[in-house]
Amino acid sequence: MIVYFVRHASAGQQMADPAKDQRRALDREGIEQCGLMGRTLAGLDAHVDAVISSPLKRAIQTASLIGNELGYEGKLQLDPALAPEATFEQFRRLLQKYSSSEAILIVGHNPNFSQFLGTLISPARNAARIDLKKAAVAKVELDNRAGILKWCITPKIVRGLYDTLASSSRLKTSRK
Repeated sequence: MIVYFVRHASAGQQMADPAKDQRRALDREGIEQCGLMGRTLAGLDAHVDAVISSPLKRAIQTASLIGNELGYEGKLQLDPALAPEATFEQFRRLLQKYSSSEAILIVGHNPNFSQFLGTLISPARNAARIDLKKAAVAKVELDNRAGILKWCITPKIVRGLYDTLASSSRLKTSRK
């Protein structure tokens, strides 16, 4: 199974009141990050059988926007195993629930999301240290023993690539 780990996109400053923070929406930068990363995944020909999100608003918005860019037509699934206070055991049960899928996209929060990713790809279960940035996507291939990190991309890397390609294209056009 392929698991696309997506950390929720930019949503401004954390709020002191936990109830209000759960309803914190993406900011303009976060919405742009979702479009950029969703188009990048579509360009990489990523297809998913399920899109699963933390029940917090910023994660739901991230999952929905990226799912739309991928052309995902299924129902967005919400799962507390992706919430900020979730444990690795809850996360493991979520993976078991979707084990018959070829590929899933999951959206969650740090610090536990990076820890889940690190634990999943570490053969000794001593979590590898991963710093999953906001709106970053990591592709992991799971088998019965462990996960293999295939790649991890951030909005900053993707923007840099797009800017380089655009500059290169402008140079070619100006030389003609």
